[in-house]
Amino acid sequence: MIKIIVDSASDVEKKEADELGIALISMKVRFGDAEYSDGVNLTHRDFFEKLIESAELPQTSQINEFDWEESFKTLASDGSDVIAITISSKLSGTYSCAVKAAKKFGGRVRVVDSIEASLGERILLQYAIKLVGEGKLTADEIVNELNDKKNKIQLLAVLDTLKYLRKGGRISSVAAIAGEMLSIKPVISVVKGEIKLLGKAMGSKKSNNLLNQLVSKCGGIDFDMPYALAYSGLSDGYLQKYLKDSEYLWKGNTNSVPAYGIGSTIGTHIGPNAIAVAFFSK
Repeated sequence: MIKIIVDSASDVEKKEADELGIALISMKVRFGDAEYSDGVNLTHRDFFEKLIESAELPQTSQINEFDWEESFKTLASDGSDVIAITISSKLSGTYSCAVKAAKKFGGRVRVVDSIEASLGERILLQYAIKLVGEGKLTADEIVNELNDKKNKIQLLAVLDTLKYLRKGGRISSVAAIAGEMLSIKPVISVVKGEIKLLGKAMGSKKSNNLLNQLVSKCGGIDFDMPYALAYSGLSDGYLQKYLKDSEYLWKGNTNSVPAYGIGSTIGTHIGPNAIAVAFFSK
């Protein structure tokens, strides 16, 4: 048997993981003196309610070697092969800790650096679930396939506010205030495992158009592979607007577009009302 485990940076919550038949290992999120397990006893909605109310950014911590080892021990106890999918090694030490823990299991545990986070990591996970479910490949072959295909993942997002990038020290206070006054919406992506600014637009309509242009520039969406949209915050209103603005991307290619909530790992830095699209490029 081949089992899959993913970290909560994928924005998969415990309930969904159980439904998918996979294991979830959770990052810790701390608001002041209170610590939570992301996606376990802190839902995405709970997280954003606390984020909006908090004057300071919460602290998130990587998953340590001991926690990975304990999870691997449980999953491999019946002789199963284990495939772990993690957040980009350039964004967190979680991957490195998973690799160290995996070495203690004599090759039965394999770790895949998604070189992504959030929605990008999620669609790689969905592809892994599909491959395991088909039962045609060995664990090593699946890992090789994931490492090959992950380079085609495109994750693009439009942020509604620069406030949280300023709080996290990613941009200066002057730039953030000026951006807010001009209604500037930054468009970001994960490029070679790191978050990069791809462009800026004034207002949601122009930012949505820029996002669509970047989707086309990336080579278009491979509808034979997993794809999805996501939103951050307490409402999917901005996501629904984007769906209307991007209707031509989906119409005739799919009957429905999966959409999910963004959790704490990326949500801490982008804040509420962001939208994201992730897909494998053609």
